[in-house]
Amino acid sequence: MTELATELQLERKIEPAKLRIYIGAAPGVGKTYHMLNDANLLREQGVDVVIGLVESHGRKETEAQIRDLEIVPLRVIPYRTVKLQEMDVEAILARHPHTVVVDELAHSNVPGSKNRKRYEDVMELLDAGINVMTAVNIQHLETLNDAVARSANTTIRETVPDSVLKRADEVVNVDVTVDELRTRLRQGKIYAPEKVEQSLANFFRKGNLNMLRELALRTTAEQVGSQAAQYRRNQGLEQAPMPEKVMVCLSTRPGTEKLVRVGARVAGRLATNWYAVYVARPEDDKGHGDPEAFQRLQESLRMARELGAQVVTLHEKNVSDALIRFAQQESISHVVFGQSVRSRWDILLRGSVLNRFLAEVRDVTVQVVPVQKLVRRG
Repeated sequence: MTELATELQLERKIEPAKLRIYIGAAPGVGKTYHMLNDANLLREQGVDVVIGLVESHGRKETEAQIRDLEIVPLRVIPYRTVKLQEMDVEAILARHPHTVVVDELAHSNVPGSKNRKRYEDVMELLDAGINVMTAVNIQHLETLNDAVARSANTTIRETVPDSVLKRADEVVNVDVTVDELRTRLRQGKIYAPEKVEQSLANFFRKGNLNMLRELALRTTAEQVGSQAAQYRRNQGLEQAPMPEKVMVCLSTRPGTEKLVRVGARVAGRLATNWYAVYVARPEDDKGHGDPEAFQRLQESLRMARELGAQVVTLHEKNVSDALIRFAQQESISHVVFGQSVRSRWDILLRGSVLNRFLAEVRDVTVQVVPVQKLVRRG
């Protein structure tokens, strides 16, 4: 072996294995297809790439992408009265390719497998110095699972810890429009014909797909931003400017809908995301004591959603603490408050949410909007 070859071999052993994750909003966007296409490009460049496991789901376009890629035979595992197949981790470790393709990251392995979950197989391959290309749908991320389950009205049992995504060196968002995805479904490219109509009315309805698509895009953007910021820190470079974020502080007072409209306009001018935030305190009784106030709040929340806000309800005894913490955690740059209707004497005695916020949160633009005074009855 030449001295150069020895150096290259040592460099490969020292360099940590790379993880590339292909994320999609839903089945059928083309994650596996794109992953295999990229694997073939690597092979054409002389990289030793093998397939550990690929689920084509009978899709001819995906199967065609396997082409000349080497496939490591699956392991047969007896389970009850049948024999099932799983990825053979030991065979891949023995083969030790430069890169392995592992589909369906959130999959739960058959009892009797070396690891309980496929993402644990992936971690083992990475620890052994093997680069991994894998794919997952956004609904399988642990922290997004509940929100997606509520929107899609379905139970999602297989999840992947967010730490796996954070471990990724590259995240590739495979994106198609909602209309294109629904067309693929109708054409029988995703599920069997007998499942199409039910899927269109449930998981593949437009509202749910739009939400999933936004989650996939946001998650990818956050990952890219986090990696870029880490690189700048490591290199001692100036951090990139943070994108603007708008927060509207809602209450049950009359005129709060005006705050919502102002927040929507500010977010529109900045072309950015915005939050409509309400702090629910323990003594709140969901309108039983003041049904009019409760109805006003619900109307403001509905309007905020229709105008594109991400509605957030914080549960905290101290309103100031909750708003300050949220603004700092989300790097809020613009805040919209309603003008207080309390007397100066009352503010001096009891304190003001706005004054406390201004005292503790720096580098934030605060806009105070006059709202309707609350008329006391009786």
